[in-house]
Amino acid sequence: MCGIVAYVGNREAYPLILKGLKRLEYRGYDSSGIALLENDKLNIYKKKGKVSDLEAELVGKHLTATIGIGHTRWATHGEPNDVNAHPHYSNNRKLSIIHNGIIENYASIKQNLIKKGHTFLSDTDTEVLIHFIEDIQQETGNSLDAAVKLALKEVVGAYAIVVMSVDHPGQLIAARKGSPLVIGIGEGEYFFASDATPIIEYTKDVVYLDDYEVAVISDGKLSIQNLDSTETIPYIQKLEMELETIEKGGYDHFMIKEIFEQPRSIADSMRGRLRADDAHLQLGGLNDYLDKLAKADRVVIVGCGTSWHAGLVAEYLFEELARINVEVEYASEFRYRNPVIKENDIVIAISQSGETADTLAAIELAKSKGATIFGVCNVVGSSIARATHAGAYTHAGPEIGVASTKAFTAQVTVLTLMAIAVAKRKGTISEETYRQLLIELETIPAKVEKVFENASKIKEIAFIFTYARNFIYLGRGLNFPVALEGALKLKEISYIHAEGYPAAEMKHGPIALIDEDMPVVFLATRDSSYEKIVSNIQEVKARKGRVIAIVTEGDTLIPGMVDFVIEVPKTHEILTPLVSVIPLQLLSYYIAVMRGRNVDQPRNLAKSVTVE
Repeated sequence: MCGIVAYVGNREAYPLILKGLKRLEYRGYDSSGIALLENDKLNIYKKKGKVSDLEAELVGKHLTATIGIGHTRWATHGEPNDVNAHPHYSNNRKLSIIHNGIIENYASIKQNLIKKGHTFLSDTDTEVLIHFIEDIQQETGNSLDAAVKLALKEVVGAYAIVVMSVDHPGQLIAARKGSPLVIGIGEGEYFFASDATPIIEYTKDVVYLDDYEVAVISDGKLSIQNLDSTETIPYIQKLEMELETIEKGGYDHFMIKEIFEQPRSIADSMRGRLRADDAHLQLGGLNDYLDKLAKADRVVIVGCGTSWHAGLVAEYLFEELARINVEVEYASEFRYRNPVIKENDIVIAISQSGETADTLAAIELAKSKGATIFGVCNVVGSSIARATHAGAYTHAGPEIGVASTKAFTAQVTVLTLMAIAVAKRKGTISEETYRQLLIELETIPAKVEKVFENASKIKEIAFIFTYARNFIYLGRGLNFPVALEGALKLKEISYIHAEGYPAAEMKHGPIALIDEDMPVVFLATRDSSYEKIVSNIQEVKARKGRVIAIVTEGDTLIPGMVDFVIEVPKTHEILTPLVSVIPLQLLSYYIAVMRGRNVDQPRNLAKSVTVE
């Protein structure tokens, strides 16, 4: 992994591919490279570091070509360096490849190729794959696309690839299994990318490749076949994304832009689904399955990272409102412990990108056991959206910052709508409670806007704690997952060690860490656990901990006990996470900026984890 861009047509390929790679920087990477077919010669240029480092290296070079491939790499096999960066040559240097994913059986293939005289320059599994394709083509005499299909039948793992050949100057061959690949269709030109962000500037007509499909651009025409050469008719979709949504729009970073977009993204996730004035709530994607959800013995929620935290919020919501037993699982662990899944179980898979490899693997396992799968994701046409029986999009819009912010609140919004809809169908909430929740939901965007009025105060608090090496985040009930999410945000972008705990668990170990140098963030809004949280705050203060409290507007008790207070508007307890998480996002952002971190592209992280 991590980012693919390719082009064939009548334009100059280099500037288009370079801009595409910059658009994919948000996915995370450690090196980049471009291959161009220039005057019947296949030239590769690659560099460790940022795309800007590659660009600087190529200043002054005559890079004229109308076909090319580019890649940003996030290291899996082989350390980040110039040699391991993509693209890679085949042994005779007539073929070049870019690849996202992992070829698990590359080592045995490599040994066989070495015996045949192949010489490898890198430590990557990707170079092995292009040598393997070349070897098959030479041994069988088949066409290049046939050799690609034969090779892919032999490899084990995940891939999205694009292959270019010096012998076929107008041809690009692409394929996918378990890693996303989208094809943009223009006037006599084609674009390939890991997602739509590099494509939207040039066309809105796209085709999403399915697993085991191979796309061939030849003589200006697109054909798609499976690995057995059965042709399929490309399904062309229209992109709903607008170009301005993937640009900073005057903000210093995508992350702060996306934090401030949350009133709109929350509203968009409710638009057309909720009308409080006539008590209307309908999620079209769940219409045919609402009864099944209501009758489910159990709901299992799977996700990773921020999506897992959203799932923990949903656990409280479904159990409290719909009285359904819920289990929340790390998707990365789910398939490795032989989980007990029955046909009457509902599995809800949550993923911002819709491409998370561990979540996709969990879906496939649950489907094999007969469960019904719902997806909650943000990207139309994504793998999870296509792999599930039904689901709901979050409508957060593109999220470019690696650390998810608006994705979390959009996921929680949609999951809240689902829980309320199921509870209404089951009759586990009264008509009065149902109507009250819908009215309260419609007020959430305005309440988030009100939290932003505290941004300057949060920035001042952030400055005080820029020095910190550790943080503890504590919350109870629905605010416990928010504490986890706040700690994750701080870790991701500031590189400060932070942990989230249920506040009651503090006495069972973490309290040993409390001293005058330990900042402790309490989610202390007025809810059913308020008195208990007050007691937990007193315990921390008795040990000289420095407390930052997120409190309900107008609270007069807690401000007299703690060091710093951030107020949020009074909110129905069920909906508190949508408001209480906002100060934590801002706190993390400001601390990271003051520490000089690259908040949009934190080290070692990728936006979409498409390998297990």
